[in-house]
Amino acid sequence: MDYQNVRGTADYLPEAEGIRRKVRNTLEDVFIQYGCKPLETPILNYTDLLASKYGGGAEILKEMYVLSDQGERDLALRYDLTIPYAKLVAMNPTLKLPFKRYEIGKVFREGPIKKGRMREFTQCDVDVTGIDSCAAEAELIMMALDAFDRLEMEVVIQYNNRNLLAGMLESFGIPPEKSGEVILVLDKLEKIGLEACKEELKKKGLSAGALDETKQFILASPTCLEYFSPYIEKNTLISEGLAELRELEKLLEGLGINAQCQFNPYLARGLDIYTGTIYELFMKDGSLRSSIGSGGRYHNAIAGLKGEDGGSYSTVGISFGLDVILTALLEKEETSPDPWVDYLIIPVQEMEHCFRMARVLRQEGNRVEVDMSGRSVRKSMDYARKAGIPFVAVIGEREVSNRSCMVKDMMTGNESEWVLRLTSVQRGMPQKDDFI
Repeated sequence: MDYQNVRGTADYLPEAEGIRRKVRNTLEDVFIQYGCKPLETPILNYTDLLASKYGGGAEILKEMYVLSDQGERDLALRYDLTIPYAKLVAMNPTLKLPFKRYEIGKVFREGPIKKGRMREFTQCDVDVTGIDSCAAEAELIMMALDAFDRLEMEVVIQYNNRNLLAGMLESFGIPPEKSGEVILVLDKLEKIGLEACKEELKKKGLSAGALDETKQFILASPTCLEYFSPYIEKNTLISEGLAELRELEKLLEGLGINAQCQFNPYLARGLDIYTGTIYELFMKDGSLRSSIGSGGRYHNAIAGLKGEDGGSYSTVGISFGLDVILTALLEKEETSPDPWVDYLIIPVQEMEHCFRMARVLRQEGNRVEVDMSGRSVRKSMDYARKAGIPFVAVIGEREVSNRSCMVKDMMTGNESEWVLRLTSVQRGMPQKDDFI
């Protein structure tokens, strides 16, 4: 039997899993502080749902895992948490808007495997439905910066607007049926470089004029919105995109977080679902080329699933990749998981009393391990030191006879005497009637 993992999947041993859970718990705490409600959606979905025109688009469908059940129904594993969320809102018309949710769960994509990117991975998503203004984007960006500040990770957030980008391409004379392909090329500009980007554009069958204007746009590399002012009159998409970005930039400046955010005129987010402002998060030091989070505004998914009379559902989302965040953290030498155990109790033939003490400590909310390995006290102490366990108690015949034990602080080496009782463990020196 081949005991290797399926390509694109991974086991996480306690040290790595400890860091993953710390990241997950930190993100979840921040989500809750921002008023997000928890929910969970199925991993298994009908293929038609995930492949709908309101989903991720042709590129992501190439990576979708498809299967069938015993009833020969066409099913697929979710490739993100967004479309299942859109389905949930469409199925529950009584949800009060605005509705703000978070979900943390596994998703699957049969895409290329690289540093920080697997085929089975965990996404941590927040979506807000029912807010038209850019205040929703600003809050999600602020939330992201708060979360990474708690994780002690320096990030930068790049942002753009799909309306602005699509409008610019339209003004260059690029037909709508070619616009998506060109957007995907521009989205890869930072990854593949200027020359490779030019070569890919040549293969798209653009007119000479459209190709030349697109190249000029790339060479201009605008860093502020004023560059686009002369184009406002060319079409409504440009004016709409600029208005949304100006509103967002005003909010970011008012929040004092604009220095951590950068306008990137070529950022496109390859998924077709996005209709407005988009953003991606990157490590500031460039230690990872992949983004560690992304999101944007999408207006059509929920209404589209409901049909022609589906109404309007302004929605903004953001997603963090748990596994790519783990990859970034593991590269920091000082990163280590918190200890799993607060107290290690080492028995010297007095297991019953060790269990009594452990039970009392657990009732007080502590995490306790009783060493049942049978090794020597010295080796158990070495184990506690290597595992980072803060406190150790040794209980033997003498401790039971004296109705007390010494608890050692493994960080300082200091010891304190604890009284052992059936219903509590009293710190400090023993008193006359405090024994078991």
